[in-house]
Parts: sequence; structure tokens; C-alpha cells
Amino acid sequence: MLKEAYRFAIPPLVAAVACWLAAWKWRPWFWPGLILFLLGLFVFYFFRDPERPIPSDPALIVSPADGHVVEIVDEPLDGQEGHRISIFLAIWDVHVQRAPVAGCIARVQYRPGKFLGAFRSEASRVNEQNVIYMDTAHGRIAFKQIAGAIARRVLFWKQEGSEVALGERVGMIRFGSRVDIWLPMKALITVTRGEMVKGGESVLGKWTST
Repeated sequence: MLKEAYRFAIPPLVAAVACWLAAWKWRPWFWPGLILFLLGLFVFYFFRDPERPIPSDPALIVSPADGHVVEIVDEPLDGQEGHRISIFLAIWDVHVQRAPVAGCIARVQYRPGKFLGAFRSEASRVNEQNVIYMDTAHGRIAFKQIAGAIARRVLFWKQEGSEVALGERVGMIRFGSRVDIWLPMKALITVTRGEMVKGGESVLGKWTST
């Protein structure tokens, strides 16, 4: 579990206890206390950070996030042809992001924007997001942490120039969101639209050449 869970979970839990103490004199306070208690438990659940079995094959590309694949399209990035895979994270999914490949964090670009529902295709273009460029043995890739209608905070934990391993934890988005990954054409996509994926564990594709 992530440490910041306590910052968000403790206040509703404390308020729940206060409501239950007040319920000794006025019984209706029991129900607000129950709601606050369940909210605190959900926050702990939301900030969970389970261990994952990371594939050992360096030719594989793993999912950067938990969720389900909502789009797989051919799309250029900075003038280079490639594929974009979009993953929608529901509020009950694990929200920690992991490195889809091993490599170096070349650039992290924050882009302010809107807060459309993360399931919408245009969210990839217009929503607030972090764009992370990685240099790898197979060329440059990119992935995006995209805020949604509920998620209003994207966090990236690595610095430009950092070396990261396949499946390493690199950031998180709070409370519902979207993660896109862009791969050059030489990457063979093996995941399908609608498929459920797990960050750091599920294979999205593989490199066809070095």
C-alpha cells in the first residue's frame, strides 16, 4: 500500500469515530459514521500497490497500467509512424503505473488541459497529462498519464535521465484515469481491444527487431 493512503484515509476514519461517539446520544449519527468508515476503507483499497510477476524476456512490452484496453490505433508521434494503445482505469483498478519497457527517461512533459471522461477518445489529446518519453535499445517510445473527470492529479516519480527496469513503478494517477502508450511500427502488438490488463505483468506486444 502506498504511504499517502494514510493522508486521505485517516480523516474520514476519525470523523466516523466521532459520529459513532455522538450516536450514543443521537442514534441517526450512526449512518453518517458508517458512510465515512466505508469511505476510509475504500481509500486504503484504492491506494493498494500489489507485487506483480514481471516477465524476464527483454523483448516483451508490458502494460504500464491496470485496466481494460479501449483503443488500438495507428497514430504518428513527432512525425514517426506507430501504434497507440489506450487503457482505461476504472476507480477500482490499481492506479500505480509501471515502466512498459526498460530504458532511460528521456523527457517528462506536463500538459495542462481539460478533465473529460477518461473513457473518451479525445481525452488522449485534450486532457491534463504527463507525457513520458523513454529511450530504449529498440528506439524511443512514449506513454501518457492522463487525468479524467474524477482524477485530478497525475504523479510521476522519476526524473529525466533516470534508468528504469521493465515493470518498475514510475507513478500513479488518483481516482480514475487513462494511460496511453505509443510504440513504433516495428513493435508487434499482441493485446486486443477490450482485453483486461495488469500493469507490469500483462504483455501488450514485443519487439520484432533490435
